[in-house]
Amino acid sequence: MKMALRALLASAAALLAPLAGAADGIAFITNLRGEVAVDGAARPLLMSELGKGQKITIGKDSQLAVMYIQSGKEYLLKAPGDYTVGEREVTAAHGMPPPARETPWRASSQVLVKVAQSSSASIRMRSLAPPPKAEPKPALEFPVRGAVTLLQPTLRWAVPESKGPAEITLAIAGREDKPLARAKVAGTSHRFPVKLQPDTEYAWKVSVAGQEVGTARFRTLPAAAIQEAEKKRPAEKADFTDRLMHALLLQDIGASQEAQEAWAKLALERTDLPELASLAR
Repeated sequence: MKMALRALLASAAALLAPLAGAADGIAFITNLRGEVAVDGAARPLLMSELGKGQKITIGKDSQLAVMYIQSGKEYLLKAPGDYTVGEREVTAAHGMPPPARETPWRASSQVLVKVAQSSSASIRMRSLAPPPKAEPKPALEFPVRGAVTLLQPTLRWAVPESKGPAEITLAIAGREDKPLARAKVAGTSHRFPVKLQPDTEYAWKVSVAGQEVGTARFRTLPAAAIQEAEKKRPAEKADFTDRLMHALLLQDIGASQEAQEAWAKLALERTDLPELASLAR
């Protein structure tokens, strides 16, 4: 048992070692496909940070996108080629410089480190011991933790064997005896016409056939955070990087469940990036 634990810790340390040296990171990876190496090492993780002077090699039929943390400028590195991360730009060892685009995104180094650590640890744990499949149980699904950017969220719950319509109540937390809204609906989701207030905690409950499915609380984010998230919300068919960055923004402002769902959508699209699937769990 002790040997297995030591092996697990050693594996986790090996995965996180590159992150420890990324304290001076000035850019990070926003997309990659195929064979990519940084300083001769194996394929880097999506969203891992890069420091000044690091060398990037792009293999045949491969590519890498790199965004600078302070400027939000993104470079697309195509194959085959060798590149160097400069203080403000990525340069090519030979030929034309890589194409770049200006973006409105500004990433937080702290969030990048937390996301990368969470992703790499989750990938390692799943490879060592895949979690058993759990039978679906009646439960509330969204929103049940953290904060939300939505002032009219669609409430969702799971009832494997429904015995009738669901009764839903929504109230300000602490005032459950005076609900803001009630509804009786078929199905497992509902969006009340009531517009919620920013920076307020709410409670909601679902019952079916007189039996409680569950109760949960959530908080709406402050108005400024809601406006920022909405202003930068990308379209469904927006560039991969823009949708990735919006998921990072949601993670940064505390909308953890919305971020998780954004990661899940990206993971379905990019099955070649296990980092996304790990963040969606």
